[in-house]
Amino acid sequence: MYSEKVMDHFTNPRNVGEIENADGIGQVGNAKCGDIMKVYLKIENDIIVDVKFKTFGCGAAVATSSMATELIKGKTLDEASKITNKAVTEALGGLPPVKMHCSVLAEEAVIAAIDDYKKKMGMDVPDTRCSGCCGKCGDTRTE
Repeated sequence: MYSEKVMDHFTNPRNVGEIENADGIGQVGNAKCGDIMKVYLKIENDIIVDVKFKTFGCGAAVATSSMATELIKGKTLDEASKITNKAVTEALGGLPPVKMHCSVLAEEAVIAAIDDYKKKMGMDVPDTRCSGCCGKCGDTRTE
């Protein structure tokens, strides 16, 4: 079942909403499984000063989005880009195996928003960020 922290972040999600004129926006998801996450970043001097999310999906998807935003707020881009689905899951006190894909989506949404910002700033963005959650490449990693 779900941990107390998962239930708290689902029923009282942090950082819900949009950032107007966001510096970076990342959207990931799969309409097939029904989970879609969108992350908005406001960045000043290489630091994420604000982060918001909108998620369409199950309770675990909302909880992982909420926790991911909490984990990256106030961090540098480099620090935030190292977020992992494992870190999100651990911060929530665990997830059922069937819901691990939600933590992968949260990781990918953060990375997509950071990459969007970097592209807008003319920075190089590596092509090796995909962890397979969207299914486009056939990978189905869930951990």
